Amino acid sequence: MRLFSAAFVAGTAVLQQAPALPDVRYLGIALALLLASRLSRAALARSLLVAAAGFAAGHDLAAWRAHQRVADELPRAMEGRDIEVEGVVTGLPRHGERGTRFLFDPVAEAAGVAVPSRVWLAWHGPRGEESAGTPAQLRAGQRWRVTVRLKRPRGTANPHAFDFESWAMARGIRATGYVRTMPAPVLLAEHEPGWPQTLHRLRGEVREAMQTRLDDARFGGVLVALAIGEQDAIAAADWEVFWRTGVGHLVSISGLHVTMFASLAFAVTAWFWVRVPALALAVAARKAAAVSGVAAAAAYTLMAGFGVPAQRTLVMLAAGAASLLADRPSSPSRVLAAAALAVVLVDPWAVLAPGCWLSFAAVGAIFFTLSLRDRPPRALAAAVATQVAVTLALAPLLAALFGEVSLVSPLANAFAIPWVSMVVVPLTLAGSFLPLPALLHAAHALLEAAMVPLQWLAALPGAMLEGAAAPWPAAPCALAGAALLLAPRGLPLRAAGAALLLPLALFRAPAPAPGEAWVDVLDVGQGLAVIVRTAGRSLAYDAGPSWNAESDSGARIVVPYLRGEGIGRLDGLVISHADDDHAGGARSLARARAPPWMLSSLPEGDARHGLVPDSRPCIAGLHWDWDGVAFEILHPAIEALRDRRRENDRSCVLRVSTAAGAVLLAGDIERRAEAELVAREGGRLRAHALLVPHHGSRSSSTPAFVAAVAPSLAIVSAGWRNRFRQPSPEVEERYREQGARVLRTDLEGALRLALPAGADEAPTARALALRPRYWSDRGAASP
Repeated sequence: MRLFSAAFVAGTAVLQQAPALPDVRYLGIALALLLASRLSRAALARSLLVAAAGFAAGHDLAAWRAHQRVADELPRAMEGRDIEVEGVVTGLPRHGERGTRFLFDPVAEAAGVAVPSRVWLAWHGPRGEESAGTPAQLRAGQRWRVTVRLKRPRGTANPHAFDFESWAMARGIRATGYVRTMPAPVLLAEHEPGWPQTLHRLRGEVREAMQTRLDDARFGGVLVALAIGEQDAIAAADWEVFWRTGVGHLVSISGLHVTMFASLAFAVTAWFWVRVPALALAVAARKAAAVSGVAAAAAYTLMAGFGVPAQRTLVMLAAGAASLLADRPSSPSRVLAAAALAVVLVDPWAVLAPGCWLSFAAVGAIFFTLSLRDRPPRALAAAVATQVAVTLALAPLLAALFGEVSLVSPLANAFAIPWVSMVVVPLTLAGSFLPLPALLHAAHALLEAAMVPLQWLAALPGAMLEGAAAPWPAAPCALAGAALLLAPRGLPLRAAGAALLLPLALFRAPAPAPGEAWVDVLDVGQGLAVIVRTAGRSLAYDAGPSWNAESDSGARIVVPYLRGEGIGRLDGLVISHADDDHAGGARSLARARAPPWMLSSLPEGDARHGLVPDSRPCIAGLHWDWDGVAFEILHPAIEALRDRRRENDRSCVLRVSTAAGAVLLAGDIERRAEAELVAREGGRLRAHALLVPHHGSRSSSTPAFVAAVAPSLAIVSAGWRNRFRQPSPEVEERYREQGARVLRTDLEGALRLALPAGADEAPTARALALRPRYWSDRGAASP
């Protein structure tokens, strides 16, 4: 069972990495291998056959499910067109500053248009007061008729950053889009029948009741997350505290919470059962209590959104209860293997979620550590051993998946786990379902008290250890090392455990050679963010857009990229101009990577000048040299900063050059600035590569400017199907006529231009994004 389950999960995981789906042809082979394993007498051959059968079964069942999901797609011809559909609001709508986002399951469409069975919609508009046909009226389980504009799922593609397309595929979202306000949306039914919709509606009612009772309490969003698994209302600052202290698992519906709830139900049932003689004689109290505990865990898991950690715990509790009912004890490893098999059978895309691997690794480490002891340890010793085991097991995974490990996590969890799980969660659940607001207020007060030491720990300078993203073999190697270190003393190979940790701990990301420069143009959608690297220094040119008050591309894309590349600090920051699509992520970037200086054309008095110790105006003529690479500001001249002109024409233009060639980073300059540059710089504008001005807008890239630069490579940073329709086909053609190769971040993802150190070497450009998966649209024809 354990070998088959491990191989089944491995086969599923391999399938989810495939760039294309294979034919489903191995299920028969899997059955044949299983049969052969039963007939084989040799233990090794039998084990190999079982493993091969598990791998083939996991791989092919996942492929079969994937074929079904991929087929449920939006035809490309329907992208960007108005479609009238009827459907049901699934899950809990997310209300934000700029409108509401929600899952929508179409059940009928007009004119026979094929619409995917699940779409992710935005309904723009203020929350305000509820009225007919407004986002504030949305509730889970409602049936609506709406006119929508859809597109196939498409996210930004950057190394080390969030993968939206993977996230959408795992949730069955096969199109995204927005609701058109004309014709007006129509509410057809307040309650759609069916138990899933009833459950979603109940969760929504619990959320609304909690928000009303808590009345905008500081940590109200955390309590909602503890009760029903909805984490959208947790503030970004609180998430940072949880992440830096390693207690983020406590604000999700973790296995710990489910186990606690089941244990409470077990204890109450057992206490009641033994006091009713007729019941105690009919069924043993422990068996009745076990059934009650599993039922309570199932109810809590469903109310919490059925996440992977909760699923895993529910299956393990059910397996333990089944063993108790059958009077056949089962080993913890068998129970864990059954849970892994069940989770992946239910959801083959669970293996894409880091939380899945972290959850099973943590429980596996606990079981492994406790199984090595000859007798049950005392409570304190067990708690210490468990915390050490979990820390050792998760550190390699956290380092490999996120490039960060919390060094204060053992201390933070030592007090946060019992405080939150045994005090805050029970009060929260009781206050959520009982008409006693005082319980919720008590839970909030206790949580607020717990946040004080957590915030102090998170603020410590050495709270987090960062490292570059190592090649994938380093992670399993480190996991094996952790397992050996947890093994009993005297094991011959135990000393090798520390050595197995070294490939991950000592890995250093590649960097440019002296005299060489790497110019990485990140995919931030409709905006711009560039990282210029030399042998020992790094500079950011723009920081991408912001998306709302608590989220921007600096935090979500640029900083994770820098972390994965092993760049712990920026040596300089250039903000080309004040537009949000270039400067929106600057605050997060400066906070995380502390550049000592900034050059910009930001207006005097702009608060962003205070992001760095030394903020100066970006003026033509400034120049410096890093590691044999020359940097020079070509625009704006001092007069351009003083006169009245469009912000775009104030953009900082930066030239980066090595012996092999140069790249021109042109911000959003338009015709006026381009004419000034041609007149002032002339032949000095010539460069091997050009970051196309203003995302390829028709207001830029005049023939005279394009001819003066004469690039061999033109790079466009733009968002997929953006509302400005950039880059202009006319502009693209102009560069091609000049002899330039045109690369676009919306098609290729993040790009790296390498400028070698030698004059006889040619610059190169390549895509940095992760290789495509079978669900990816990237590389399709341009819009």
